Amino acid sequence: MTQTTDKKLLPFLAALCLFLAAVEYAIPKPLPFLRLGLANLPVIVALFVLPTRDIYKLILLKIIGQALITGTLFSYIFLFSAAGSLASGLTMLGVHLWLKNRVSCIGLSLAGAAANNIAQLVVAYFVLFGDATKYIAPILLISGTATGLVLGIFTQMFIEKSKWFRGLHA
Repeated sequence: MTQTTDKKLLPFLAALCLFLAAVEYAIPKPLPFLRLGLANLPVIVALFVLPTRDIYKLILLKIIGQALITGTLFSYIFLFSAAGSLASGLTMLGVHLWLKNRVSCIGLSLAGAAANNIAQLVVAYFVLFGDATKYIAPILLISGTATGLVLGIFTQMFIEKSKWFRGLHA
């Protein structure tokens, strides 16, 4: 991949994060804290095509962009989203760097979902709910695992079948 491609790819993936965050925001949720994590798809793809420093930038752009789209930048909800996204992104990056090609997109997505949920539960405990956090934990962990699995399967299929993605490696 050329440096020119690198410079175009980061903004493209960041814009894709924002687009997917907007799509997800428009989908009705049974509970306000349940999310599909669609905006993590570009982050998982980035693990395979961007240098580490650009992945850090992408994660930060995703966090700020999602907050602007949802209007939560200056609210306590931003703490939940930022903690979850940061934990998820850094965990997926760490797993990818540590295990290289021995973990699939499914494994990366599940690791990210688990980190996201744990970070959000920690924030929920200390910022808002205290001991009552234990009542939302099972719902959050089960739904996070399910959506992480689905997103991982979809991303794995995308990477395996995408001509665009293959073109990035050519």
